[in-house]
Amino acid sequence: MSATRSTRANPSGDVTTTTTVAPATTPSPPPSSKATPPKKKPVKSMSSSAKRIQKELAEISLDPPCGCSAGPKGDNLYDWVSTIMGPAGSPYAGGVFFLSIQFPSEYPFKPPKVMFRTKIYHCNINSTGSICLDILKDNWSPALTISKVLLSISSLLTDANPRDPLVAEIAKKYLEDREEHDRIAKEWTKSADVVWVRKR
Repeated sequence: MSATRSTRANPSGDVTTTTTVAPATTPSPPPSSKATPPKKKPVKSMSSSAKRIQKELAEISLDPPCGCSAGPKGDNLYDWVSTIMGPAGSPYAGGVFFLSIQFPSEYPFKPPKVMFRTKIYHCNINSTGSICLDILKDNWSPALTISKVLLSISSLLTDANPRDPLVAEIAKKYLEDREEHDRIAKEWTKSADVVWVRKR
């Protein structure tokens, strides 16, 4: 705050002194020294296919299909390994069959690719492990799950479909000499501990 004094004479000869007080000036606040926090990087959300596979993994871990198991082979959620026990009453009883499961990025709108990695004598499964099963091809539905697929494959070991074979010779044996077919299937099952190793 500052004051200014002025003196002047009026017509009567008196001297008048006037003091003017200037208003106080409010000082400006100092610039803020607070640093601007760095922007957070956006968190990458999980894709819809990964969410679906994660959900199915939780379900199959808590309630696996009878005689079946499955789960990721490593850190890749889209690459699984599975085992199916040979169904009782079938020529594959007592065998343990390894399968590979690969989920496409479009899952569940496209079916998983399931392959046998263990040698098996079956008219619907060829020497490279490919499986002839309608729900893995034209009859696939997003409502299906990998648990249902594994159950269908297990049922295929009990009830083969020789009318739609991948291996015609085995289908012919199945239809014409079931006893010999089952004998060969049992022999193959005994040596089913040999797992194919294939390069991708």
